[in-house]
Amino acid sequence: MALHHRLIGKAAGLYWRVRKPRTLGVRAVVLDPDDRVALVRHSYADHWYLPGGGVNKGESFEGALRRELQEEVALHDVRVERIVGVYHSRREAKDDHVVIFAVRVSGEAAAAMRRADVMEIEQVGWFPLDGLPADTSPATRRRLAEYGANAVGLGAW
Repeated sequence: MALHHRLIGKAAGLYWRVRKPRTLGVRAVVLDPDDRVALVRHSYADHWYLPGGGVNKGESFEGALRRELQEEVALHDVRVERIVGVYHSRREAKDDHVVIFAVRVSGEAAAAMRRADVMEIEQVGWFPLDGLPADTSPATRRRLAEYGANAVGLGAW
């Protein structure tokens, strides 16, 4: 993991502890035709995660979802299936609300998935839901279990 990303993360954490901002975010359970899920490894974190990010001021949740998928993994043509859940996180001293979407991509789009932002994303990959990498984040595992159970997730991240 790049040292400058860790330093930026520490500075952001200090800012969040002082300001206690409310943030909005999106993540996606992106599935290909073989029901494999797309996961990313960020340059500033140690686990595999669902792709996604923050919602900008004036941007809709769907707009943020589509932008983040383009910026992180070069997916442009996604079909939103449903909302998996809405979650609240108090980690990192933020008041964070995250909407998780389930989306599908075609085989052609899945084959074209790549690291679009090489500074932020270290790795991308497709994984079977029953064969996730050992270092998949606990929250990602919980979201995927909720998706698999066709449950609506609410509450704490």
